[in-house]
Amino acid sequence: MLVLLRLAFSSLKSRVVTTSLTVFSIALSVLLLVSVDRIRQGAQEGFSGTLSQTDLVVGARGGALPLLLYSVFHIGTPSNEISYTSYEHFRDHPAVQWTIPLSMGDSHHGYRVIATDENFYEHYRFHRDHSLQFTDGTAPDGIFDAVIGKEVAERLGYHVGSKIVLSHGLEDVSLLKHGDKPFTVVGILARTATPVDRGIYITLYGEEAIHLDWAGGTPPALGEEVPAAKIRKEDLHIQNISAFLVRTRSRVDTLLLQREINNYRDEPLTAIIPALTLQELWSMLSYADVALSLVSGAVLVVGLVAMLIALYTALNERRREVAVLRAIGFHARQIFILFVLESTLISAAGMAFGLIAAYGLLWLARAPMEAHFGIPLAMVGVSSRVSLYACVVVLAGALLGCVPAIRAYRNGLIDGLNAH
Repeated sequence: MLVLLRLAFSSLKSRVVTTSLTVFSIALSVLLLVSVDRIRQGAQEGFSGTLSQTDLVVGARGGALPLLLYSVFHIGTPSNEISYTSYEHFRDHPAVQWTIPLSMGDSHHGYRVIATDENFYEHYRFHRDHSLQFTDGTAPDGIFDAVIGKEVAERLGYHVGSKIVLSHGLEDVSLLKHGDKPFTVVGILARTATPVDRGIYITLYGEEAIHLDWAGGTPPALGEEVPAAKIRKEDLHIQNISAFLVRTRSRVDTLLLQREINNYRDEPLTAIIPALTLQELWSMLSYADVALSLVSGAVLVVGLVAMLIALYTALNERRREVAVLRAIGFHARQIFILFVLESTLISAAGMAFGLIAAYGLLWLARAPMEAHFGIPLAMVGVSSRVSLYACVVVLAGALLGCVPAIRAYRNGLIDGLNAH
């Protein structure tokens, strides 16, 4: 068998151009097939790991999916705000263990600014039971204190003590800035591999302060600004927030509280269970996943057929080679195995290069997808589905290799020696 394996390598090496192109076509098809599966699972794990131990997400009346996307993943914008009075009502509800208020509407160089309180740093959990940690500094306490995520610190070169000016609105480039009220970075969060890394966090009082002299979204006229030094916390009154996270005391409380919030008469609210909403998202995207997998599978079939055509076409050129092998004592069965080995090696090489390319592409695409699209993409290992793909590719290559192998098996010694 070792001799046949060496012969197979030598034979493929002698036809390096044809072999390379065939391996490339199989690798490309495997790359597409595996990438679709890995991106799907990576996105699912990334989204699922972003928020843990939160039973409800509450926002203004609207769709469940938009609420989850803007409040947790910083994708999209709030449809409306909810009153702080309604938030306080449910914050003090006997079924509630803790809440995290969230208010967003400003940005800084394209990064979201989220106003919250001390509960965010104490209770927010991700990847099951991981809590937020600081690599430098502490949580904000003053009106114009800010905490930044790890990615913000690295991309913009900020450190504790840096001054930042927030922009009004969520656009990457905004002409309306709160230049008269800069914030000071007092803390930098440790990396979480979640949207938290791309956020800038201020206090709810800080958000009220920078909009204190604004009217209807319009900045104050020149000379009418309220100086930051004159703003005191006791003079600020929080009016609205965008959403809040809720942890209940039991699962039964979660369902009862969700119904109570959705039927709240003082203000139209929507309460969603994050895990269920994510399942709805994956159900919506399942059709696209199936379609992409079918296309990738079709490309894989084309790649394997191309290998079959290349091996079968080369038979006429290899009739003398087969005859020589028969003349020096090789049995027809060994010739059959030689051709099957060649097709197996080609499919195995294509599968290996395809897997390497797929995981390399996933690693390279992770940061841009998180930065530009806000999609958390977790690095995931080899799943049973990918292992199945690999086995199918190699097995299909070996089976398709039987077609030229059968013809080579039937080639007689005299036919081979008489070939021109």
